Amino acid sequence: MPDILSLLQCLLPQINATTMRQLNQIIQAMLAMNGRITMLGISRWAEMGGSYRTMLRFFHTVIPWATLFWLFFRKHLWREQDVYLLAGDEVVVSKSGKQTYGVDRFFSSLVSKPINGLSFFVLSLVTVSERQSFPIRIEQAIKSDTQINSTRAIKKIKSQEKRGRGRPKGSKNKNKTEVILTSELLLIKKMINSLFELVANFIPLTYLVVDGHFGNNNALRMARQVNLHIISKLRHDSALYVPYENPDSSKRSRRQYGDKLDYRNLPDKYLCKSAIEDEIKTDIYQATLLHKEFSQPLNVVILVKTNLKTNARNHVILFSSGLDLSFDKIIDYYKLHFQIEFNFRDAKQFWGLEDFMNLSQTAVTNAANLAFFMVNLSHHLLADFRKHNPGSGIIDLKAYYRGFRYVREMLKILPQKPKPILLAQIFATLTYLGRVHPVSTGVEPS
Repeated sequence: MPDILSLLQCLLPQINATTMRQLNQIIQAMLAMNGRITMLGISRWAEMGGSYRTMLRFFHTVIPWATLFWLFFRKHLWREQDVYLLAGDEVVVSKSGKQTYGVDRFFSSLVSKPINGLSFFVLSLVTVSERQSFPIRIEQAIKSDTQINSTRAIKKIKSQEKRGRGRPKGSKNKNKTEVILTSELLLIKKMINSLFELVANFIPLTYLVVDGHFGNNNALRMARQVNLHIISKLRHDSALYVPYENPDSSKRSRRQYGDKLDYRNLPDKYLCKSAIEDEIKTDIYQATLLHKEFSQPLNVVILVKTNLKTNARNHVILFSSGLDLSFDKIIDYYKLHFQIEFNFRDAKQFWGLEDFMNLSQTAVTNAANLAFFMVNLSHHLLADFRKHNPGSGIIDLKAYYRGFRYVREMLKILPQKPKPILLAQIFATLTYLGRVHPVSTGVEPS
């Protein structure tokens, strides 16, 4: 069984010994406990030195989580031969109270409507070969009063003003490279710059992978300002244009946009791959196209799926600001963005992201970061656990630690220590409880 305290030794330069001992107690309790992950629940499962007062002290201590995430990743999760992408997404946590720091109305994709809760933006390092995501930086999104008032004012103005067709008289062309970033994009830019200061070229990062919410010029300009190429998705009805080619090459032309792309009749010259599987035909097109809202040409990949029985047709438009990226890598990298959703699932289901009841800013920050830190720690623990227990997941890992805790508490009350054979049988029986996959006795307590 891995010693948790030894795994945390890499964090000692940034936190003191007292916080280290508290974190060790909390992690061991979270690995063994069932039920809701709250301060009270953790204190009930923690061993000597893990009282509720200790939980209060820990959660109200300012902790440099960004540095801790990086130190742990570099020591235990980084692989030199792997290629890493930077992925980002927002996770919304439901909260019913009114006193929690940052609570507001946020759109939840799980229920497809705004809910009362907290919003966190997560940056994650995703490995291309292992296809795993490791949260590396978490920041809470706060809606300011000026932001709420400005949004209401914009909606009111839009409802009142009705402009006629055509371009307003006297209007001038705007420089599309000079954009005003929203508060959300400013937060992401700040997070990326802070991450680069920690990484310091230790990992070469080239691409920022985000979902279709960021498929716009502002997000692209933000990514270019931090020297990253964005990979995202456009709306299915986006107006894309072929770059204009002057028939007479000897004459210069100021015209930029050629014919508008027709998604029902895509040119064959852009076709890169075609395949048929289960009577579904998939055609992949790639081209360098223009969008009137973007400041630069886009590397566009269009996936068209056609049902050969019903002739039903649908398409998805992916794009990147890196013009040299091949179509297969754009598709593969965008698919990898979904790995961050598994981090959100684990943090909510197993590590208390949906359970914590903290109210103050520091306590909320610690609770959210602790949940995602446990995601990374569980990745490392599962890698060793699966050597003797192939196919095991977090439920099996928690059952193992819970069974180990039961064995240790039982040994304290026995008059004498059982023989090794009997101890192995006890351990195998107790760690079997609650497991999903078959138990293995390859790893035994000392």
